[in-house]
Amino acid sequence: MTPLSPEEMDHRLLAALRACGSDARTAAVARALPHGGEHGALWLAAGPAGAAADRSRRPARLRGTALSCGAHLLSVALKRVVRRRRPLLPGHAPLVRTTSPHSFPSAHATAATVTLGALRPVGAGLSAPAVAMCLSWLVVGVHYPSDVAAGVLVGALVAGLGDVRGAGAYAGGPRARGVRGERA
Repeated sequence: MTPLSPEEMDHRLLAALRACGSDARTAAVARALPHGGEHGALWLAAGPAGAAADRSRRPARLRGTALSCGAHLLSVALKRVVRRRRPLLPGHAPLVRTTSPHSFPSAHATAATVTLGALRPVGAGLSAPAVAMCLSWLVVGVHYPSDVAAGVLVGALVAGLGDVRGAGAYAGGPRARGVRGERA
């Protein structure tokens, strides 16, 4: 048996996940998530809303929003450089329209990873809403799995850069404590 190339694996995994969209309930949920996240709108709205509701983490939520915006712009710029066409699966028309013909990296995955990553400890992984957003783009058939993985990677890098510059300090992380354990 010949091992699959990365491209073949990408296509097969996409076809399997896109097939999940044949279930009406799954398709409805998968369609709703991308619309909410268009141009990072869901994440950009969630940050200030969360900041208004959660005073203790307000700086973290606002920083996450700013990082998400920057990461979204970075992923859009990368799309224009890479110019990878969106997938076309025979027998599986996409379930949503997109604003761009380019798919790499997934800007939705980038924004979701950054926004939610800025609020989680480094290395904690993606939250359920971020995973749902990432998977929804595969189920609706407009991204390859590698597009989403690249978006997550870009988002994780941006969130990590934000943390290196002190993002952990405002969220109550280890750098927020002084030498004797009191708040700095």
